[in-house]
Amino acid sequence: MNILQDKINAAWDNRLLLKTPEIREAVLQVIEQIDRGNLRVAEPVNNVWQVNEWVKKAVVLYFPLRDMSVMEAGIFEFHDKIPLKRGYKELGIRVVPQAVARYGSYLSPGVIMMPSYVNIGAWVGSGTMIDTWATVGSCAQIGNNVHISGGVGIGGVLEPVQASPVIIEDGCFIGSRCIIVEGVRVGREAVLGANVVLTQSTRIIDVSLAKPAEYRGFVPERSVVIPGTVTKSFPAGDYQVPCALIIGKRKESTDLKTSLNEALRDYELQA
Repeated sequence: MNILQDKINAAWDNRLLLKTPEIREAVLQVIEQIDRGNLRVAEPVNNVWQVNEWVKKAVVLYFPLRDMSVMEAGIFEFHDKIPLKRGYKELGIRVVPQAVARYGSYLSPGVIMMPSYVNIGAWVGSGTMIDTWATVGSCAQIGNNVHISGGVGIGGVLEPVQASPVIIEDGCFIGSRCIIVEGVRVGREAVLGANVVLTQSTRIIDVSLAKPAEYRGFVPERSVVIPGTVTKSFPAGDYQVPCALIIGKRKESTDLKTSLNEALRDYELQA
């Protein structure tokens, strides 16, 4: 891996090296290892998420190595640079038509893809459900036993290479039409109600305490989160802008596969 890393970093600094067979093969090897789950764009090291910048560089360098080509799946035709992932039966993955995952993404055994999309560089853990019309963006890291509900948008990131991808940790439940972008991290077993929007600038306010506590870019473990608004002053007057409200913690007695309705019902709310 150290040799591959050196080659990728060299090509990143000098793109002319992409013309050499040795460097081209190095890039292809990295993408293959990502596809197999042996390399990740980001991973937890001693409970701290670490971005492997050189792996992300390889993903970016892969694009200029590929030519546009026509791909067919039954009556459907695609015209793209990146091939589609294949061999789902052997990988132990359930894929419902018309779900699409690009080569260079990793889907663990036991993943279920309803008609949805997973981009290159993404990593999806075992037992995770990606529901209808949900998207998992480039390099996003999705944990084990996560439920990504219908229409959820998980943002992708390729550049800058040092930027963290979106991270959804194990056991989370992401409600319908949520949007999570810009490298936001959702802590283990958190529950996000429908339509929660999280960016690095979104105020995430814990209102379950005597005094509010505020986060940005991070949802603490087992938090139950709903969309809210806060007042912000502009030259034209005071207006409500979106925020996210932590209304409590997921109970220890709650089954990890609980529905969103059950988690919110504890706080007398509906999805």
